[in-house]
Amino acid sequence: MNNKERQELATWAVEFAKKKGASEVAASINNSRSVEIQVREQKIEKIKESTTNGLSLNIYRDHKFSGHSTNNLAKKDLEKFITEAVEATKFLTADEYRELPDPSLYPKNLDKDLKIEDNSYNQVAPEQRVLIAKEIEQIARSKSDKIISATGGYSDDYSESVLVHSNGLIAERASTSFWAGGEVTVKDGDARPEGWHWGGSRFFETMPTTEELGSQAAEHAIRKMGQTKIASGKYDMLIENRTSGRLLSLFFNAMKARALQQKSSYLDGMLGKEIAAPVLTIIDDPYIESGFASRLYDGQGIAAQKRTMIEKGVLKEYYIDNYYGRKLGMQPNGGSSSNILFDYGTRDLNAIVKDTQKGIFVTSFNGGNSNSTTGDFSFGVSGFLVEDGQLVKAVNEMNISGNSKKFWKQLAEVGNDPYKYSSILSPTLLFKDINFSGL
Repeated sequence: MNNKERQELATWAVEFAKKKGASEVAASINNSRSVEIQVREQKIEKIKESTTNGLSLNIYRDHKFSGHSTNNLAKKDLEKFITEAVEATKFLTADEYRELPDPSLYPKNLDKDLKIEDNSYNQVAPEQRVLIAKEIEQIARSKSDKIISATGGYSDDYSESVLVHSNGLIAERASTSFWAGGEVTVKDGDARPEGWHWGGSRFFETMPTTEELGSQAAEHAIRKMGQTKIASGKYDMLIENRTSGRLLSLFFNAMKARALQQKSSYLDGMLGKEIAAPVLTIIDDPYIESGFASRLYDGQGIAAQKRTMIEKGVLKEYYIDNYYGRKLGMQPNGGSSSNILFDYGTRDLNAIVKDTQKGIFVTSFNGGNSNSTTGDFSFGVSGFLVEDGQLVKAVNEMNISGNSKKFWKQLAEVGNDPYKYSSILSPTLLFKDINFSGL
């Protein structure tokens, strides 16, 4: 079944549900294929291939709402499935805010090519996938005799979908992604530090090299040797670019309409007010070519748009989905993030380290929690002690805790080195005078 046939079937499902008594209907049909391979000691440990094909149906009946899904796409069987779905919906409690988005929110131009589909996906041979995983493992293992375990991995995905709403939206999408990487464990006395490095692309031909992936996976493990706790105290905190995106959850959970409506957001009422240091600007851009979260519309069918969420420390927008936007009386603009950019600075990690006299370079967050209602957070961290402009030793089992209202105002610098293998293109971040607990 191709996307044209899926569109025809989704349109039929919407019309059939309307005939059976639905007020409004949203139907989506998705097809995806994924492959995953793992290699250890040059032997294939895992090959997993999966294909899914299914219909999801959202039924609105006199402001009563229900969601349904099935993998059976035979029309005869769908007639019974849809009839029962519409009938069951009438027994639910009405909610005046349950209805499809206003058609004015739908995308006007669906022809823009975001370059997120590799048309040669089906030409990638199984042997190529296995070879990539084997090369990564071999390269990683060759980097040190301290390595006691190394794995190479590869995965890819192809997906197609159509979305049809009874009030006018007809849209389709196709995308691909290719990922590969390695995971390494080294022997360090009684300890077994681990490291990893994965990278990806929308296109097979532009994947990162096996040399990069294997070497970096080994390096991330080897550099952790000698990890130890250090004394509690106040340190400057540098956060590695591939790790710093984790901190954005402190913002994003509190920026959603659901949190605002349920009074569980510390950012409620903060539009137009300073919530971070002036060096922080965060931009949500769904139109980046080949971006990992690029899109023309979100799961609700609402048109994607480039937005500045935080500008020079000032909160400019929230993420407003259709349902909670109606409850709040706010214009829906999409309830989730896409590609995240920063207003980048002028220096990379190495330059920032050289100017740091006493700091901790955080390379991972190890568990922890955050509270979007109060802004309180606590994270375990590991990384490296920085003294007089140099990384002097690996540290672990350290903790940071605080409150986002103060924490983000301690941000002193944003690097110019965004991490490219993520939808969050986060750079090195430098925070001043952060309290760490250790020994």
